[in-house]
Amino acid sequence: MSSLNSNFAQTEGKMYEASFQSILKTVLIILLIYFAFKIFIRYFGPIILKYFLKRIGNSFQQQFNQRTQPNTSKKSDVTIDKKPGDGLKSKKKVGEYIDYEEID
Repeated sequence: MSSLNSNFAQTEGKMYEASFQSILKTVLIILLIYFAFKIFIRYFGPIILKYFLKRIGNSFQQQFNQRTQPNTSKKSDVTIDKKPGDGLKSKKKVGEYIDYEEID
């Protein structure tokens, strides 16, 4: 255990440098992942998009069908929808109207 601590103490003050090969390897891996993702999206993107658009279209179709289903009421039933009265209008007098004239 003490040998591990002594090794750690020796490397604690050192600064590690990245070699050119390790940097090049990292950059190449990033580029490989980028181009693989780009090719994947080019070939499978339209298929995935079509799948999700079909699901959304079916969802909208179901919602539309639920709203357009006729009510199951008897023929003898009469329903009357009333308009709301003038209770929504404000009866407060805000102020008087002032007519402005343009000055040349």
